[in-house]
Amino acid sequence: MSESNYNDLRSARWFGPHDLTGFVHRTAIQAEGFSRFALKDKPVIGIANSWSELVNCNIHFKLLADAVKRGVLMAGGLPLEFPTISLGESLMKPSAMQFRNLMAMDVEESIRAYPLDAIVLLGGCDKTVPAQLMGAASADVPTIMLTGGPQEPAHFRGKQLGVGTDTWKYADELRAGKITEADFDELESAAKPSAGHCSEMGTASTMTSLVEALGMCLPGTASIPAVDARRAQAAEATGRRAVEMALTQGPKPSEILTKEAFDNAITLLMAVGGSTNAVVHLLALARRVGYELPLDRFHEISQRTPRIVNVRPSGEYLVQQLFQVGGISTVLKELAPLLNKDAITVTGESLEHGYINAPEPDGVVVSTLEAPFDASGGIAVVRGSLAPNGAVIKRSAASKDLLQHKGSAVVFEDIYDLGRRIDDPDLDITEDSVLVLRNSGPVGAPGMPEWGMLPIPERLLRRGIRDIVRISDARMSGTAFGTTVLHVSPEAAVGGPLAIVRDGDPIVLDVENQRLDLDVPAEEIEARLADLKLPEPKYRRGYGRLFIDHVNQAHEGCDFDFLKGLPDEEPQRLPYGLMSGWQGGW
Repeated sequence: MSESNYNDLRSARWFGPHDLTGFVHRTAIQAEGFSRFALKDKPVIGIANSWSELVNCNIHFKLLADAVKRGVLMAGGLPLEFPTISLGESLMKPSAMQFRNLMAMDVEESIRAYPLDAIVLLGGCDKTVPAQLMGAASADVPTIMLTGGPQEPAHFRGKQLGVGTDTWKYADELRAGKITEADFDELESAAKPSAGHCSEMGTASTMTSLVEALGMCLPGTASIPAVDARRAQAAEATGRRAVEMALTQGPKPSEILTKEAFDNAITLLMAVGGSTNAVVHLLALARRVGYELPLDRFHEISQRTPRIVNVRPSGEYLVQQLFQVGGISTVLKELAPLLNKDAITVTGESLEHGYINAPEPDGVVVSTLEAPFDASGGIAVVRGSLAPNGAVIKRSAASKDLLQHKGSAVVFEDIYDLGRRIDDPDLDITEDSVLVLRNSGPVGAPGMPEWGMLPIPERLLRRGIRDIVRISDARMSGTAFGTTVLHVSPEAAVGGPLAIVRDGDPIVLDVENQRLDLDVPAEEIEARLADLKLPEPKYRRGYGRLFIDHVNQAHEGCDFDFLKGLPDEEPQRLPYGLMSGWQGGW
C-alpha cells in the first residue's frame, strides 16, 4: 500500500503523525501486544460484536469474529474487535425494543470515536441487526454486515418444529387441556437445539433476509444456518471484503441505503411473509439516512408483491429448507421484475449481480411469481378512526375469514389487566369479540413490547377456537400468528383513540379496504378524547425517561427524534478533538 493511499485512511489520522499525538495512539495499540509493523500502512477493520451469554442467538459470535479476523489478515488489514450492547428477546424486559435505540447510539459513537477504516457488524437476534444498521448508517463509515444464521430446527415426537411458532401452538394446546404439563416439559428440553436465531421467518430471519435485499451483506449469506461451516466461510469472505472497502473508502451506508434499496427490502419482506417488526425497523433506518419512508409505501408494495415463500408462520417450512433450495438469492432472483436491480451493494456491484446465478424456485418452498402462495404480500396497513396514523396486520398469518370483521370490544387497560382477567370465567367474550390491549406502545409500556399476540381465553380454546381479532398498540413476535392488528398509532398513552375504547364498542376491521374503525359517532369520539387524562410516565429518570421523552410513534419507526438524519448536512464521520501535534493525543 502506497504512503499516499495510507494517508487517505481514516485510521492514519490517529496513527500516522510523528508527534506526541501519534506516539500516544500507537503506544495504546502496542500495549496490547501489537508491534509497530502491525499498524504500518494497514487499514484498521473494526468488528462490532454483539456476543453475550445473555443472548443465546448470538452465542457463537466469538467463533465468527475469529473467522472475520482471519479474512481481514489474509487481505492485509488489522482487525480490532470491540463489544457492543447485545439485545436478547427472551430474557430482556420489558422489551429489547426499548433498548434498540441505545444500542444504535452505542454502535454509532463507537464507530465515530475510534480509528476504524471499515466496520464489520456481527448481529443476529431481532433488535441487534436493526440497531447495528441504524448506528452504522448514522456514522457512515464503510460497513458490511455478517448475520449469525438460524439455529437448527427442533424435533419433538417425530415432528420438526420452529422455535416460536410451534411453541405458541403447543402453549394453546396445554391451556386447552389437549396436552399435559409433562408433555410441555418434554417440549422445553427440545425447543432450542443449537446456537443461532429463530428458525422460522420470525423477526431475526426477516431482518437478516432484508440485510441482503438492502445490499448490506455479501450475496447468498443471509440464510446460511448458524452451525453450517459455510457461515464461517462467509465470515472470512466478509473480513476480506471489509479490507477492500476500507482501501476504496466505500461504498458507504449512505450510498447503499437509498430509496431504491428500501423498496427492494420491502418487496422481499412481503414476498417472504416476514415479521411486522421489520416495518418499524425499516422506517427508523430510512430516517437515519434522511429518507422519509411513508408507512403507506409498505401497503403499496404489498399489493403488487405476491408471497412466494412457504415458511412458518406464513407457511409450512423453516429457513433451513429455504437455504437448501437457494436461500434469499433465489427469492430475489424470482422477484427480479419487481426490484431495482441496479441498486449498489457492499460488493460495489449491483444487487442483480449477486443473485443472477442463484437456483430457480423449487415450487415447494419458493414458488414462481406466476403461481404464488398468496396473490399479495404478507403485511397490510390499515387506518381509520381507531388508528389515524396507521396500524399493520400480517394477513399471511391471519385467519382469512376474520380479515373482514365487526365485533364488540373487550378492553384491557394494560398487560397486567390482561394477565389478571383473560381466563376469568366471567369475562364477557365470544369468538366474535375483539380483544383490545392498550398502554403497550412506545411510551405506554414503555418500549412497545411483543405483547400484541394476545392469548385466546381458555374457555374459548377449550371449545376449539384458536383465533379471534386482536388489536393493540404493541408489537408481536415475528414467529407468531393470528388476526392481530398491531402498532396502532398514535398509541393510547399519548392520547390516541385506542385510549377511549370501551367494552362493547363496535370495531370494524376491513383489511381489503384498509379500514380500522371505532364504529361510534365522530362527536362521541371527540367528546371522549376531550375528557381523556393521560397516564403518568413510567420512568422519572435515567434512560427510561430519555426514551419516553424522545421516542417517535410506530408509524415513524420508534427512533429518537434527535437521531434522525439531516438532509442538509453531511454525516459526521470523524470525532472532534486534536488528531495531530504536541497538544493532543489523549
